[in-house]
Amino acid sequence: MIRGAAGLAFVAGFIGCSSTTPEGPYLATGIKIGEVTTTSALVWARLTRSPQRVASDTDYPDIQYIHPESGELVPPPPWPATPADWVPVVEYPQGLTVDDLEGAVPGAPGEVRVLYRGANETEWRTTDWAPVESARDYTVQIPLGDLLSDSEYALRVEARPEGSNTVSAAIDGQLRTAPDADEPARVVFGSVTGQDYINRDSPDGYKIYPAMLERNLDFFVHTGDVLYYDSWAKDMDLARWGWSQMYSLPTNYEFQRQIPTYFMKDDHDVWLNDAWPSQISSFMGDFTFAQGQQIFLEQVPIAGDTPYRTFRWGQDLQIWLTEARDYRDPNTDPDGPDKTMWGEEQKRWFMETVQASDATFRIAINPTPMTGPYTDPIEMDNHTNMAGFAYEGRELREFIARQSNMVVIAGDRHFQYVIEDPETGILEFATGPASNEHARGWSNDDVRPEHRYINVVGGFLLTTVTRQNGVPILLMQHFSVDGELLHEERLTAQ
Repeated sequence: MIRGAAGLAFVAGFIGCSSTTPEGPYLATGIKIGEVTTTSALVWARLTRSPQRVASDTDYPDIQYIHPESGELVPPPPWPATPADWVPVVEYPQGLTVDDLEGAVPGAPGEVRVLYRGANETEWRTTDWAPVESARDYTVQIPLGDLLSDSEYALRVEARPEGSNTVSAAIDGQLRTAPDADEPARVVFGSVTGQDYINRDSPDGYKIYPAMLERNLDFFVHTGDVLYYDSWAKDMDLARWGWSQMYSLPTNYEFQRQIPTYFMKDDHDVWLNDAWPSQISSFMGDFTFAQGQQIFLEQVPIAGDTPYRTFRWGQDLQIWLTEARDYRDPNTDPDGPDKTMWGEEQKRWFMETVQASDATFRIAINPTPMTGPYTDPIEMDNHTNMAGFAYEGRELREFIARQSNMVVIAGDRHFQYVIEDPETGILEFATGPASNEHARGWSNDDVRPEHRYINVVGGFLLTTVTRQNGVPILLMQHFSVDGELLHEERLTAQ
């Protein structure tokens, strides 16, 4: 990636975001770069009415619930309860709307284009100006093609009013394309889960993001729970406010313009805790599961509407990003061969593409765990739960165990771990949550035989594929939120 003085000279233009006119539109929620391949990438942008977010000293709406038995307004239930027959009532402070809440960045009409050039190029290539879509929260996704593999590119995203010739705001970005499948290249990526706004650990957002920037990532995978809708997203306007609030944070804004990200979702960033598509609940008010799916696709760079996908990064690495919400049967259905979390089409795609891959190391990245651990005997949300999707989980673990040099990365869990499945021997690495404030759900004193590492902390997982004396090596490292190395596993290709 582009780093240091040479990198700044290469970018040569704007640093971060700048505005050339006072009228806007602006880019206060930044840019996101995603879906990077050997020859292409996707750039996401959103136009905003103001150049900065609403200050953090504003009030929040008051949300209470109509109790089904008494009919009276009651406070929210204790987390993580989401009673299906409770009906929310949202009251804004007098005179305020969703546009006035902390971190709000209202959208604005206008047009966006991307300028980009390789490290050895002197001329910018330019996309056409593209209008943002008001129905999609004033966002736009612009594809970049005809890129060279394993190459660094500087980006400049520009905004302007509709029909104007004057640029009103700009942000610089950068990316590295993936190496070709026959190239034994060194690749480094980070991953994390569980990013709750109320559990920020820095005045600017989250400590993990500057810590990861120090690691010169080629890309980043957010494994889901990008934000937590449950307690406040009672309609689409509030849900979109949450995305603006999260990605106008300085740490997130700065990270996303520099590091391409593959986004995944889980329950909290599609609807509510342990959600499935056919679930019926009044707890989320006017906000539906389908609307959560729609908003996710508008707020992150994803090509098309298929959330599961795979990406090859050189001779030694291929990753699979799976989808754990859109196709699942009800959690409450009896477990068995006909119950599925992934859906038959995704499961067939996964097995066929894994078997067809000749990458040295193959990594399945899942929003939820395949091996555990869990403590709640009635939990039924994932592949580790006997009352949940245990049959399919066993099927997938046995399939992965038959593959050479394949491991699993898991999101969802509010702690870090490395588990060696006692039945199949596969290794699962839980990324852990984005902050220590969000870490919970286990005890560090409860260490079991299958636990090669377990730690109730926030931080991130760093994955490095490299070669030593010509031999492919997979290095999996857990870091604290401040970038301190906590644990590592070094795997040699067999």
